Amino acid sequence: MPEGWGAYQKLGLAVRARHGIYVPHLAVVPKAALSATGHVTPAAAAELVVEIASVGNAVHERTQKPAGYACAGVPLHLLVDEWAPGGPAVTLYGEPEGDAYRTLSAVKFGEPIHLPAPFDVTLDTALFPAG
Repeated sequence: MPEGWGAYQKLGLAVRARHGIYVPHLAVVPKAALSATGHVTPAAAAELVVEIASVGNAVHERTQKPAGYACAGVPLHLLVDEWAPGGPAVTLYGEPEGDAYRTLSAVKFGEPIHLPAPFDVTLDTALFPAG
């Protein structure tokens, strides 16, 4: 993780283009960008957001949230989706343009996935619990 950055759970990210606040499962943002009140941080400040789909929210996690994060300019979005149509999968999105991302990498649970700079780390998805 870049120096001066932190990984936060339950951090509200303001997505102005969607007139809302998203709360990703994990957000990596510079500590200096955190709201002084501790409530809401601009989504544009995040370098990476991680969402974990569940049966009840899978469609929302696959469509609405990526569109909002892309609109906000979040560079990287990682979706951990045990309920993906082709079986449990992890997808890394990047290069946001408008309300869409390009898929940078998609793997099944059990295969490694690499996060590019500034992280430059490979995640072992074999450690992710499946069903």
